[in-house]
Amino acid sequence: MTWLVVGVSAFCVIHLFPAALPGCHDQLEKKLGENPYRGIFSLFIIGSLILIVVGWKSAVPTAVYQPPMGPGVVSSLLILIGFVLFVAAQVPGNLKRLIRHPQMTGTLCWGVAHLLTNGDSRSLTLFGGLTAWAVLEILLINRRDGSWKKPAAAPVRLDIITVVIAIVAFAAVAYFHASLFGVAPVPA
Repeated sequence: MTWLVVGVSAFCVIHLFPAALPGCHDQLEKKLGENPYRGIFSLFIIGSLILIVVGWKSAVPTAVYQPPMGPGVVSSLLILIGFVLFVAAQVPGNLKRLIRHPQMTGTLCWGVAHLLTNGDSRSLTLFGGLTAWAVLEILLINRRDGSWKKPAAAPVRLDIITVVIAIVAFAAVAYFHASLFGVAPVPA
């Protein structure tokens, strides 16, 4: 469990750094240069993801609480919404006009869905940790950036493309979930 905690903690701290300490972030980026900074940032993120995977696989889960629901329609819908929002953060579209932080909000949907269906220690560490990170990231970015300036309206076709990409990604992850993560997303 130690590696999982270290990996989730590192992932969160690395991502929170630019929003929590914007002055230090800017100085470091200026000192290193934009591309070297991004490269180092990416290496730290990859390292934290490796620690998360190793930690997840090596952790022996213990029951912490009884999940209020099992896998099914509600959790799948929350995860699908999470996928749509995650894709929407990367594509110009109208969802960004409705939700200030689509990627973080998508992470919240994903994390909450998993916390509703999993009550073990490693699930709580991973999904609870990333859910807490998403909330804190939203608060820190809002503090750093001030009032929200909504983007201009975009063609509806971009929103349709976003939803289609998200549905395809969701279907692929659902199909391979058991082989990738050892758990079937929907009971047989």
